[in-house]
Amino acid sequence: MKNFSRQSNPQSPEVENPNIQEEKTEQHIGEERARCDWEFTLSTVVTSSFAGASTDTIGVIEFDPSDNLVVTGGIARKIRVYSVKSLLPCENRSHGEHNFKSLQHNNACDYYIWTPAKLSSLRWKPGSSGRVLGSGDYDGVVTEYDLDRKIPIFERDEHGGRRIWSVDYSHWDPFVGASGSDDGTMQMWDPRCEGTTNVAKVRPSAGGAAVCCVEFNPFGGPLVTVGCADRRAYGYDVRKMVDPVLIFDGHQKPLTYVRFLDEHMMVTSGTDGCLRLWSVHDARMIRVYMGHMNTRNFVGLSVWRTGGLLGCGSENNHVFVYDKRWGEPIWVHEFGGGSRDGCDPKFVSSVCWRQVDENGCTLVAGGSDGSLRVIVGKRRAF
Repeated sequence: MKNFSRQSNPQSPEVENPNIQEEKTEQHIGEERARCDWEFTLSTVVTSSFAGASTDTIGVIEFDPSDNLVVTGGIARKIRVYSVKSLLPCENRSHGEHNFKSLQHNNACDYYIWTPAKLSSLRWKPGSSGRVLGSGDYDGVVTEYDLDRKIPIFERDEHGGRRIWSVDYSHWDPFVGASGSDDGTMQMWDPRCEGTTNVAKVRPSAGGAAVCCVEFNPFGGPLVTVGCADRRAYGYDVRKMVDPVLIFDGHQKPLTYVRFLDEHMMVTSGTDGCLRLWSVHDARMIRVYMGHMNTRNFVGLSVWRTGGLLGCGSENNHVFVYDKRWGEPIWVHEFGGGSRDGCDPKFVSSVCWRQVDENGCTLVAGGSDGSLRVIVGKRRAF
């Protein structure tokens, strides 16, 4: 039998094109350098009083604007508030190493606020000096809490009892909020206005697919992006909420998270097991990140804008860190194996970066068993 590949190409298949080989070598060197840029260490583990408590699954983690507080929410129907100082051990300055901490929620938590329903989303309200926290819950209700008084100060049934997956606030107009729901709509509302009138309401997917995530441009522009179970993300101009001005199409399964990386790029996550980097100017896909496992759950997505790092959870109970420049993870940490008392396997369900410093970073990850892990990273000196 004739070997057409050998006859039509003077180079045998075993001999790779030198230019391609050089490009791959440069890429490999770059990836290895990215891995060497950072040294990550597990700093603190916070666990529930009941081992493997599936009723304590953490669905969302958020740092406050000052990066001094961390809040969590989820299945347990409570907002837990932690001070960052209580979660981070003191640095051993003589050796440059961190002392490991093991805590329980009831000791590590400064205080908590009971909520009437399970929580899916938390966001700090801009302009409130870290005092007002907005939430979306499984009963379709948006609630704002005053953390100083520990009471709700605004409540709105946005979606007729259908589960809210995501809430966010505009940085272009600090008073406007938005929520996305199982009912297939993204609704914008103004807490200054009484009654049930919406500022705007859109149904991005023609088939009414659930809206899984909403994020306004945090850099002050009028763009709001909406991720849907129809595998797409849609960008709207808040000044004219009629048709999307951008459509981000590339995921093969439901799109679960949208996060702006900077003024020019954003990252999406989907249950097709990958992250995708996009241009927010023309919806062009720039890069795909693969390595974590995600086929059915919300596993969290967070971006550290200062250092260009991405963090996400995984259904194999690992947390993954990617450098925006490379498609493969630069660091992976295992939460621990096993299942929850014979139920579904445990997985990492939420992550959040602390947006401070240039040469050091902090990532907080939460699990489906209710545990929290605090990971610190240091940039290596070369």
